[in-house]
Amino acid sequence: MNKIIFFGGKGGVGKTTCSASYALYQAKRGLKTLLVSTDPAHSTSDIFETKINDTISNLLPNLDAIEISGEKESKKYMDSVRVSLKQIVSPIIVEQINKQIDAASISPGTEEAALFDKMIEIIIEKVDEYDRIIFDTAPTGHTLRLLSLPELLGAWLDSLIQKRSKSVNLMSMALKGHKASDEDLEKDEVISILKRRYDKVLAAKKIMMDDHLLSFIFVINAEKLPIDETVKAIKILEKYNVIVSGIIVNKILPDNMQDEFWISKKIQEQQYLNIIKETFKDKRIITLPLLKEDMKANNIGIIADMFADFVKS
Repeated sequence: MNKIIFFGGKGGVGKTTCSASYALYQAKRGLKTLLVSTDPAHSTSDIFETKINDTISNLLPNLDAIEISGEKESKKYMDSVRVSLKQIVSPIIVEQINKQIDAASISPGTEEAALFDKMIEIIIEKVDEYDRIIFDTAPTGHTLRLLSLPELLGAWLDSLIQKRSKSVNLMSMALKGHKASDEDLEKDEVISILKRRYDKVLAAKKIMMDDHLLSFIFVINAEKLPIDETVKAIKILEKYNVIVSGIIVNKILPDNMQDEFWISKKIQEQQYLNIIKETFKDKRIITLPLLKEDMKANNIGIIADMFADFVKS
């Protein structure tokens, strides 16, 4: 199993409980593990019954955790943009620039971009420190947009760098009668900022395309909608060369049903399990039971121990 693993899936299928118990299993194996929650619901704290915030904290032996907020990271990112722009634009237009930044901060995709930056920062800074980095992500659509960002941002930033270079050359022609030198372009603050961002995006893209480093696990229920959504999601991830290594079928009903309603549900569940085995026959598949109680610190180990065969397969 790869070092960096993203857990994804439709809302309500149990991504957080699965990623948390999987992280605990890895920690119990003696692997130093970091569990990262990017889901706005942030239920990881509830499961472990301890406060987890935006700084890495230790939960159990070999197991650390952090919860990152798109909203908070977006604000930090926009504040850093303000500071950078103050250094390179005229004080006369700073107020107008701030208004544009305020407008941008509530635009669609801003939180996702900031969250993406934080995730990549964690991966780059912590990949050598931890044996496993486990990401508990938001529902599928949000996660797919997040993972497609390197491709989209890379092209966009490259275009911005080219446009800024052209602008610097025009200014140089007007003032000095010749194009800007390579040294002048490198000294331009705007180009420097864009290139730093571009380099980070390239680093992210390299990590995501490394099938020996990063993989994706989908959590589904034995129902039609989660299956259909996962099939579509896998096609999109494969388009961006993200490896999907496994499927967790969560909340499986017990076998000894007596009530007519639940017997019918169990028969239907088995039909969907057959579909899952055929649809995802090239993936590792594990089934996890529906717990009698909510997963908490006192029973998470029950599910964690069930991952042994899944990891070995």
